[in-house]
Amino acid sequence: MSADSLDSSRLDIPGLGAPADTEWETVVGLEVHAELATETKLFSASPNRFGGEPNTHIDPVSLGLPGSLPVLNEKAVELAIRVGLALNCRIQPSVFARKNYFYPDMPKDFQISQYDEPINVEGWLELPTGKRIAIERAHLEEDTGKTVHIGGGGRIHEAGYSLVDYNRAGVPLIEIVGRPELRSAEEARQYVAELRAILVAVGASDGKMEEGSLRVDCNVSVRPMGSDRLGTRCEIKNVNSLRSMGRAIEYEARRQIDQLTSGQPVEQQTRHWNEDDGRTHALRSKEEDYDYRYFPEPDLLPLNPSEEWVEQIRQGLPPLPRDRRFRLAEAASAVDLDHIALAVERSMDDLALAAVAGGGAPDRVMTHIVHNLAEGSGELAPEALAGLVHMEEAGELTATQAKKVLAVLVESGGTPQKAAQELGFEAMDTGEIEALVDRLIADNPDEWSRFCDGDNKLTGFFVGQAMKATQGRADGKAVTQLLNSRRG
Repeated sequence: MSADSLDSSRLDIPGLGAPADTEWETVVGLEVHAELATETKLFSASPNRFGGEPNTHIDPVSLGLPGSLPVLNEKAVELAIRVGLALNCRIQPSVFARKNYFYPDMPKDFQISQYDEPINVEGWLELPTGKRIAIERAHLEEDTGKTVHIGGGGRIHEAGYSLVDYNRAGVPLIEIVGRPELRSAEEARQYVAELRAILVAVGASDGKMEEGSLRVDCNVSVRPMGSDRLGTRCEIKNVNSLRSMGRAIEYEARRQIDQLTSGQPVEQQTRHWNEDDGRTHALRSKEEDYDYRYFPEPDLLPLNPSEEWVEQIRQGLPPLPRDRRFRLAEAASAVDLDHIALAVERSMDDLALAAVAGGGAPDRVMTHIVHNLAEGSGELAPEALAGLVHMEEAGELTATQAKKVLAVLVESGGTPQKAAQELGFEAMDTGEIEALVDRLIADNPDEWSRFCDGDNKLTGFFVGQAMKATQGRADGKAVTQLLNSRRG
């Protein structure tokens, strides 16, 4: 089929049949489903708990038995409002609706959700880069059960039979629908990481993607660079890690570009990401709202939180990641902004602020936070980190020694002075270092000659030799200074 014979209206983008070297723009909109951290389910008293034997966290409501009636969980509403406020949304009166579809994971054959009148609307989320992504809505709904396909590769078309676990049915969810304003897999990663940090900060969710309490649906389309019209989108369902999400978006964008440049239309589909083969695979044609036959839930009253309650919740919100980044950037103004964002993402900004307030040089404090404390701070106290940085700045510890002392402080606590003493780290005096440098020059005449001729790469060679000779006790900065002074 030629490009000219295709129905270009199905694509909703110009440039059909453009040459393969046309520059394309990726457009991504994310729908994030987060399980809310309540004790019980959204409409019943069954426990909201991860794991457990299949079909043990259930009751007549979560099984959809005849005559059972839903009762709204007040804590879930409070957590939804927290999320809405943290995402700069307008909190409004809302109505629950029945979203009808027939699948084994919903025993009553409909899901209670919010449709045309959600509780949170018109918000935004700011990425660490400063770019703002509009939030269309953040609404409440109940989760579904889980089907497990037995046999083959675990997919329904390969399975010998399927089992259903209703433990998750009725767990409270908040679905956060972002506008299609993300332009790369990396921006999508930043968005989900920031959103997860916000959810955890306000206590709304634990954000554990590996346990399914945070799941992402990725709507991906492409269009020629410079176009303002959206292309036909495909939705990638239930991606469960940031790495998988990035790979899925990149693959799907490439697939669509290849299809368009070969003269084929992109069909609107729901697709599945297969981590093993690194591809997305078609599941079904994408449903539209009318396919679900929404209508108001007759067993639940409209939800209208009072202004006083909303304000009380607002006053109780903790500092959010955006504010924490700003606060840390003010205290450590010369530090790389990526390092500041990473410290906040790891929840180590309070430690960094306290260490800087204790007199620790901001650049050295952040170096330890970012590079040497990737797995957490353990028993490390802020004053100990500040003291460690002081010892480095005074030349009492080399960078190598400081890293080893830091490991002891994380493991056992205490002071850096005591840890350094226990490790046998005693600073070399100036005379020792001078004698060491003179010996290294004498032992390596060829390298010294090239260094004197301007080969500055040999600085690393001499510093390495000094570290080797002293088992890491030598101060690399002092060695470098002495080498340069000897060279004249």
